[in-house]
Amino acid sequence: MCLGIPGRITEITDPARLMAMVDISGVRREVSLACIAKPDLQELIGEWALIHVGFAMSLIDAEEAAKTLEALRSLGEAQETLESMAETQIALEGRG
Repeated sequence: MCLGIPGRITEITDPARLMAMVDISGVRREVSLACIAKPDLQELIGEWALIHVGFAMSLIDAEEAAKTLEALRSLGEAQETLESMAETQIALEGRG
């Protein structure tokens, strides 16, 4: 399964190589725009894209980006809860 994380394109860093800087929940990363490139790369600044392993895979709207980010946050919280429950179970069974 592939997981794309929403990121907002903030600047074009290397037009010749189709590279751009994106903001992913406050973290800036350089990614390739090869999969979503337009003739005028400047048109992509401010757009949201799903980012996967250093590539902007597809454009999404702001609403979809917000929903996806919230779902990812929820999954993170669920994972923390499951880990806490597992630690408690280990302690109760005297294995920890």
